[in-house]
Amino acid sequence: MNSPDTWTDPDRLRRYRERVLSERERLRAAHADAAAHQRRVLADLVGCNASTAYGKEHGFDRIRTLDDWRKAVPVQDYRALAPYIERAAAGEPDVLSADPPVVFFTSSGTTGAHKKIPVTARFMHTTFFPFYYAAWAPLIEHFPEVIARPDAVLNLKHDPLAAPPTTASGRPHVGASQVDFGEKFGEPLSAEPGTSAPWATLPVPVEPGAHLEKMYLRLRLAVESDVRCVIGINPAMVAAVPYQLNLWWSRIVKEVHDGTVGGLPSGAPNPHRAAELERLAARSGAVRPADVWPHLKALFCWTTGVASLYLPRLKEEFGAGVTVLPAPVAASEGPVGVALDRHRSAGSLVVTASVYEFADAGAELGPDTETLRPEELETGRDYHVVFSHVGGLYRYAVGDVVRVTDRVDGVPRVEYAGRATLSDAVGERLRDAQVIRALAAALDAGGLEVRNAACRVERSAGAGAPAYTFALAPRTPWTDDETRRFTGRLDGALERESAGYRDARRSGRLAAPTVTLLSAEAFLHDWQSTVAAGVRPTQVKDRLFRQDPEQWQRLTGRAPGPAPAAPHAQPAQPAPPAPPAQPVPPVQEEGSPS
Repeated sequence: MNSPDTWTDPDRLRRYRERVLSERERLRAAHADAAAHQRRVLADLVGCNASTAYGKEHGFDRIRTLDDWRKAVPVQDYRALAPYIERAAAGEPDVLSADPPVVFFTSSGTTGAHKKIPVTARFMHTTFFPFYYAAWAPLIEHFPEVIARPDAVLNLKHDPLAAPPTTASGRPHVGASQVDFGEKFGEPLSAEPGTSAPWATLPVPVEPGAHLEKMYLRLRLAVESDVRCVIGINPAMVAAVPYQLNLWWSRIVKEVHDGTVGGLPSGAPNPHRAAELERLAARSGAVRPADVWPHLKALFCWTTGVASLYLPRLKEEFGAGVTVLPAPVAASEGPVGVALDRHRSAGSLVVTASVYEFADAGAELGPDTETLRPEELETGRDYHVVFSHVGGLYRYAVGDVVRVTDRVDGVPRVEYAGRATLSDAVGERLRDAQVIRALAAALDAGGLEVRNAACRVERSAGAGAPAYTFALAPRTPWTDDETRRFTGRLDGALERESAGYRDARRSGRLAAPTVTLLSAEAFLHDWQSTVAAGVRPTQVKDRLFRQDPEQWQRLTGRAPGPAPAAPHAQPAQPAPPAPPAQPVPPVQEEGSPS
């Protein structure tokens, strides 16, 4: 996708750095009159697309204000726009956008179905590229060594395809990380750090769907380089690296020694490096990325959601002084927030990219949902995100919930709080963000740590009230007493986070939660198995709510009890079994609500 010398040309590096920093400054400058930029985005999208099928149906030519926009266009999700998207994917022009789609991004979404997200050149240049370049500014500014050499970055999400799948009209239907933006959109500077590394284009043949083998081959090649940064975006991919190094260690060392890659000759044998690697394992018994790459400086990935429970400890495996920089709050459909400094979790709203509307996270989204403007948001509150942009997504509820952390230059700074999907067995309407905050509070209060967590709703064998059961992978073993006290604290924290949960518990509609402790590597087995089954690693994300009984059994190693109807519960990814301890009933912590 990129020429081998892309990241060795000094002039190219200078121009790249200037572009990244200048795009950040333009976004910062836009904060001075954010409302005006929002009006310009609206005027541009209706003006450009008034003659499209969708624009004619919704009277784009009569829209002048946000209030006009709200009256003319309903709040909608992918399902509502899918008929229009399928027409565009089949090759029909002027359906959603006057600018024809160049590619269609794929996104697994909540359901696992492969969406087709239309991507036009105008969208890329006005909405995508400004935030995309700016996202790298904190990394490039504070860790310039990551672009000093092509092999200084291990970019886990980079996954080029020689023959990408296509829509009926012949347009590529691929992940954003599989598109050459220089070729498709005339942006030669858009290649990410790490995309010209020796492992970016694998030197040996491998099937496109053999995702685990591709991950192995990249790690095998990367252990011979002085990697300074790991880019994952999806934190589950970053968490898999220490596990995979140990899983594949013997094979890696042998191939380094022999000069092979995937069993085929590739480069010179390197017995000296192989001996170094052998000594690392002999010294500690387990291999950490910090041992393999002692000069690692930064990780780049999402830092919130379920990952907030395990990232603080995970980063130690990459090095005691490693900095974790947050990836943008964004989806395949478009950007929401981008970190313009080294904040640990939040990014400023990209006011030049889309028209942004928000709704309280506790609200049920519908076509007529009342929405808020960015200036109406309150710090410390959770909101559904609804955005509209020139690429053809109009009043689109992306399915993410964000939390407003603060304001910078008058513009809200937001962090990803979780999916909008509800777990609603008996009217408790629990959201990802509420459960994650409750887990964090219950863990912190007892000084406990986990490597990952999931939950589902089960009904007891005696047909009593259903209850939430949590599967946790402790970082270190817990005693029975610690587990009982944690479970009581968790129950109380859930009541404080959610009025619906509190009402369900106090009315007896929900029984007390239970906890099942899994092996430390249970969720890593889960992740590895899913990738082995053919799902791209970028799409295998942490999932908190897991109502599918077969997938729950694969994760925990035990058959779940029958679950009540949970129409909003989130499906899980498949996972292999892992040996659990027995569920432990809760005990109320002193001072907890009853």
